[in-house]
Amino acid sequence: MVGALNRYSDGASDSRGGCVGKTRVPAVEGMFTIDDEPHLIGGKVPGRDTYFFPKHVAGGDPAMGEPYELEEVALSRTGRVWSYTTSDYPPPPPFVANTDPYVPITVAAVELEKEQMVVLGQCVAGITPNDLTIGTEMELVVDTLYEDDDNEYLVWKWKPLDPDAEGGG
Repeated sequence: MVGALNRYSDGASDSRGGCVGKTRVPAVEGMFTIDDEPHLIGGKVPGRDTYFFPKHVAGGDPAMGEPYELEEVALSRTGRVWSYTTSDYPPPPPFVANTDPYVPITVAAVELEKEQMVVLGQCVAGITPNDLTIGTEMELVVDTLYEDDDNEYLVWKWKPLDPDAEGGG
């Protein structure tokens, strides 16, 4: 169960480069954990290998027949690039541009290793489409979207597992 994983941290002494004294919080609650090995939080149909992300917008599995409640699960942290592109315009909220004018970002659709489902997300800073190919191995990381006086707001991002990729090591 994902509830046992650390979803929040007080950030008082953050060895991962976070801002000391600020509270590290997800920009959107309930979608991912922020522990040392973060996971997306998904839903799984009981007794089947049917997964959903995000859990709260999951559909149903007509083969189940009767109503059921999805199990909350930690999804795979790794997968392979299914598709990728550059976002030449700012994405919708909760995205907050850190530059003015906006600097394009790279986004990747990554097929999760175990669940065989595709999850779209921003790549870490420094990764461009030139650094990716279909099939590039990626891992889920947590990074700062923006900060205010009290909090560091976090989102998940994709990072190439290849340490030679720019921005990946």
